[in-house]
Amino acid sequence: MAPYEALYDRRCRVPTCWSEIGGRKLSPRFIEPYQIIKRVRPVAYQLVLPPHLSNLHSVFHISQLRKYVPDASHIVQRDDIEVRKDLKFVVRPLKVLARDEKVLRNMNIPMIKVQWEGLTPEDAT
Repeated sequence: MAPYEALYDRRCRVPTCWSEIGGRKLSPRFIEPYQIIKRVRPVAYQLVLPPHLSNLHSVFHISQLRKYVPDASHIVQRDDIEVRKDLKFVVRPLKVLARDEKVLRNMNIPMIKVQWEGLTPEDAT
């Protein structure tokens, strides 16, 4: 939404669109489905946000939310994880996929891409 629309609750009558001149920051973007905890006001809802979005306020106006349409591709298969008694689990390296060396001024930093046990090559770190 353009800043003018957010402030005055109506569209700006300027022929250029904010998203064309404002770059990616002003373009609409939806991240992923999140669970609604409660209805705060008639048009505001509180969501459960993951830790990496902890810097965001968890209450959103209804205009910023979209209805979730279920899709079979959104289902994540649960992996069998071996959990210890102290509630920790161990993920072991399976194989080295790539090696590289990063040169920073006078230091050489070795970098290794590892595929972990139980994960796909796309999830390698």
